[in-house]
Amino acid sequence: MFLQKNYFTTAIAALSLCFAASSSNSAEETTVGLAVANLQADFFNQIKQSVDAEAKAKGVKLIVADAKGDAATQVDQIQDMMTRGVKAIIYIPAGATAAGVPVKAAKKANIPVVNVDRNAPDAPGDTFIATDSVSAARTLGEYVCKVTGGKASLAILQGQQGTTPEMDRDKGFNEALANCPDIKVVAKQPSKAWMQDEGFAIAQDMLQRYPNIDAFFGRADALALGAAHAVKVANVGHKVWIFGFDGDVAGLKAVRDGTMDATMTQTTQGMGKLALDSALDLIAGKQLPKEQLQEAVLTTKENVAPFIEKHP
Repeated sequence: MFLQKNYFTTAIAALSLCFAASSSNSAEETTVGLAVANLQADFFNQIKQSVDAEAKAKGVKLIVADAKGDAATQVDQIQDMMTRGVKAIIYIPAGATAAGVPVKAAKKANIPVVNVDRNAPDAPGDTFIATDSVSAARTLGEYVCKVTGGKASLAILQGQQGTTPEMDRDKGFNEALANCPDIKVVAKQPSKAWMQDEGFAIAQDMLQRYPNIDAFFGRADALALGAAHAVKVANVGHKVWIFGFDGDVAGLKAVRDGTMDATMTQTTQGMGKLALDSALDLIAGKQLPKEQLQEAVLTTKENVAPFIEKHP
């Protein structure tokens, strides 16, 4: 732990030096950095595609870095962005650990930061763009209560501990379940990277320990899809409800096909565009709200088709 803390403390100093060195370099075009947590996740990839499209439309040079889920790698990648003269950073932290490191360094050099999806409590970005996950998870929880008849043995596949979406989805969903006391949470376990293979392994273990589980909530569609596969392999012999969150392409198709019962579709394309526009506003010296929260849409078989055709 000491070595890790020392690494990130040193990283802040190194990033600050990089900012200072690059500030004297003039650029003919505006350069914006996009630091992504993990492009293997469809959610982040959709945001990246949207940011890229908006940058091309506005003549902005975009530097993209994929941390592949590793916080230390992301610090190094952002350091490289600094040396290349970025005027702003769109930042999706790779995890809770050291999420504030790049923001602290940027603030020392007066470089604006737009945080997307995840925000560091100790060092928030100049503006934060995300789904209102508390409200969205509350809506999903109310739907779970309704369709299950208010009675279920529920297992929850959590996201990455300490991250903004995990904490907010936990809060909102618990608020809904407080009004549905006969839904019992019999198992709850975090994942490391919100991925489908994790969801399968976690759900498989849960079903072995609690064969009466009849509902799963995956805090991301990938986790929910993993749970759905575990249910199929286990051949449990009773209806098991599967609920996700994100509105990933694979998740939406699973809702259409009946593999999942519902998800919350986030406006990833809209958030990506807003992130690039916000970065440009901050570069221009405009003041933005500290939070720019977006709505998510409860998505079931009845309303999923338009989202598959064109993601919001």
